[in-house]
Amino acid sequence: MTLRVAILISGGGSNMEALVRSMQGDHPARPVLVLSNVPGAGGLARARALGVRTATVDHRAFGGDRTAFEAELQRHLERARAHILCTAGFMRILTPGFVDRWAGRMLNIHPSLLPRYRGLDTHARAIAAGDAEAGCSVHLVTAELDAGPVLGQARVAIRPDDTPESLAARVLGHEHRLYPRVLREFSERLAREGAAGRP
Repeated sequence: MTLRVAILISGGGSNMEALVRSMQGDHPARPVLVLSNVPGAGGLARARALGVRTATVDHRAFGGDRTAFEAELQRHLERARAHILCTAGFMRILTPGFVDRWAGRMLNIHPSLLPRYRGLDTHARAIAAGDAEAGCSVHLVTAELDAGPVLGQARVAIRPDDTPESLAARVLGHEHRLYPRVLREFSERLAREGAAGRP
């Protein structure tokens, strides 16, 4: 079976684009939806240019009602019959109820070598700590922020003159290679096991 992948974004969508471009040829998965919580997010135009259907659910319209916001996200995901959900720069923390619906089928990329530096400002924190290296991690999403099982990592040496911005730029290049590789491996395993779950 061909697995159907939906991608959640909030911004420019560079990791989303890397994922979409990777799902070609003999890849076991195909992108079916790019969904954003930000109207006009740059990644939406990128996705449409790549031929992927897009949708927007503006979280601000729900006045802080996270359950209602996530119900609308879920409605779009069900309509797309998605098997796998990838978050790629999606800047909303999802509730345990939503995460549980996607347990074992939702991936995220995080710009640190987890379990170090969960949350935000990862590059500044790594530099301030005097770390020799930084990097990125792809992990399964669980209810605890950035705490799910790590499926792959890429490492980047921290240079003496690095700023958070220069380090982030180098790590991002590795993100664009790591996330597609892990998604392919993850999709191949799900396809073999017949464990995609309900679309």
